[in-house]
Amino acid sequence: MNGNRNPGTATEILLELAEDNCASKAEGEGLTVDSLDSLHSYTASYYIYDFNTSSIVDETLLHNNTQYISWSPVGHKLAYVWNNNIYIKASPTAAPVQITSDGEENKIFNGIPDWVYEEEMFGTHSALWWSPNGNSVAYARFNDTEVPVIEYSFYSEDTLQYPKTIRIPYPKAGAKNPTVQFFIVNTLVPSFDSVEISPPEEIRSGDHYLSVVTWVTDERICLQWLRRIQNFSVLTVCDFENTTRNWTCPQVRKLRWENISLVFKFQPSAPYFAPDNTTYYRVFSNAEGYKHIHYINGSEVMLLESSPNPTKCVSCDLNQERCQYYSVSFSNDAQYYQLNCHGPGLPMSTLHRSSDDQDVSLYKLQCMLNFFTEELTKVTHSSFSDFWYQMILPPHFDSSKKYPLLLEVYAGPCSQKVDYVFRINWATYLASTEQIIVATFDGRGSGYQGDEIMHAINRKLGTYEVEDQISAARKFSEMSFVDKDRIAIWGWSYGGYVTSMVLGSGSGVFKCGIAVAPVSRWQYYDSIYTERYMGLPIESDNLKNYNSSTVMARAEKFKEVEYLLIHGTADDNVHFQQAAQIAKALVEAEVDFQAMWYTDKDHSITGQAHKHIYTHMSHFIKQCFSLP
Repeated sequence: MNGNRNPGTATEILLELAEDNCASKAEGEGLTVDSLDSLHSYTASYYIYDFNTSSIVDETLLHNNTQYISWSPVGHKLAYVWNNNIYIKASPTAAPVQITSDGEENKIFNGIPDWVYEEEMFGTHSALWWSPNGNSVAYARFNDTEVPVIEYSFYSEDTLQYPKTIRIPYPKAGAKNPTVQFFIVNTLVPSFDSVEISPPEEIRSGDHYLSVVTWVTDERICLQWLRRIQNFSVLTVCDFENTTRNWTCPQVRKLRWENISLVFKFQPSAPYFAPDNTTYYRVFSNAEGYKHIHYINGSEVMLLESSPNPTKCVSCDLNQERCQYYSVSFSNDAQYYQLNCHGPGLPMSTLHRSSDDQDVSLYKLQCMLNFFTEELTKVTHSSFSDFWYQMILPPHFDSSKKYPLLLEVYAGPCSQKVDYVFRINWATYLASTEQIIVATFDGRGSGYQGDEIMHAINRKLGTYEVEDQISAARKFSEMSFVDKDRIAIWGWSYGGYVTSMVLGSGSGVFKCGIAVAPVSRWQYYDSIYTERYMGLPIESDNLKNYNSSTVMARAEKFKEVEYLLIHGTADDNVHFQQAAQIAKALVEAEVDFQAMWYTDKDHSITGQAHKHIYTHMSHFIKQCFSLP
């Protein structure tokens, strides 16, 4: 079902039948869950159900294999994307009006993002936005005609004599990028006229991205543009002029930002407009390098501080033993809010009145599960500040004994592995069943500790975040209850890259490690993500650091460790090429290692293979630690 519509006026709903994932992959589309990030696209068949007649409206009203569909916020209009083209229906039974006609698979994308925009910029499978009253539809058009194509085999059923070939436009670091255009459709006129809004001059003069689209009112829209290098953005506010029936973006409402702290996590934050529909709020770093809310009125930027109105902590005294990690969601009129406790105890949610913060929940979940002990403390880096680590300890932990330790790593820019969130996962199993301590550590490059720590690896991926994991492991090895001869490391995606770089460092700290779907060379990964943190792989920019941060260059040192390399052959995100090049380098260096591939599996390695991979990794770790 689609949740964009006001339920108070709904007489029809959309019923969705998602297409088979393997079939979608064969067409060059996919549904994946990813450690670096996640893809969301899929195709589906939709049916309109009429509440008044308790029946499905004519089944032929919508195309099969629809790529995206959305109700208008008000009324009964529908906008959908089929075969990369946009269609609008004035009502569920009205004939569709085709808005675009140039859509082409792997070439032109209308109303839906291409691979790299979906993965790295929008985080969703749509590039279509209704105005609040449903009178206008904004959409983006992506041209991938010049984008290089990644190809890989999809083996499918064993009765298939020849594998299928999957082709996806995939811009790698330094390669040709897609171009983007932005349009607004007026649905009040029968012709559904489209008007293009061009990026500002300082943006369109070179490669650029569209990063944020925000409807402010029915006749005002806010767009955020980024230069390719992603350290310069322009936010424009555009208005609909009734006299000219066109959209204009006054220079006075244009705000430029040139600052690495704006974009280091993913992209500049979206604006949140005040009730006056002119001023707005954004989150970015203050002078000390910590994220804060700022109020923006034209060119005036003000940091919002707690004085003279003191801040009240709603969650601090509720249940500190059980709850130290919260999220919150407000009702539409903000009279109530839902406070969600995520840990370290068993998660729970409570409902509160905004006026006095009174808990008005009808039911409270009082039970609490304690499957294992979590210990959170700090470890000091010799040349920096304090960093957090976390240990999951076996039940009935005895500090007089020696335990093997597995360091679980991600360590990507602005990541966080140490927190107070309750989880039951593979680490829980290893600690509770195999008596293995599982530790995590957030070093330089990690997020939520200020810009100085986060920006330490800017243009230097594969350096400090790798060194800090080694330093943390050395600290752990000095603890009386850790067996220094049985320390391992593992990670997935960026964590697989860091794991491989750590094992190839020759530190002598680790006995073994597992890398799942690792990056091995940053030139192999997509442009938006990689260039955000590394710049361009050209001589005049940062080619030197690109070339010095490869796993393959460290192949010789893998002779000193036990290494398990795992990858899915249909990984459309971190391509199998990455693992293949590691394996090739290890073979040429005469390194004995273990490898496992998962046929037709993407970056998440789902289905029966998901169980298989964790069973296989458990066997490897137990063998490494000489456990029965």
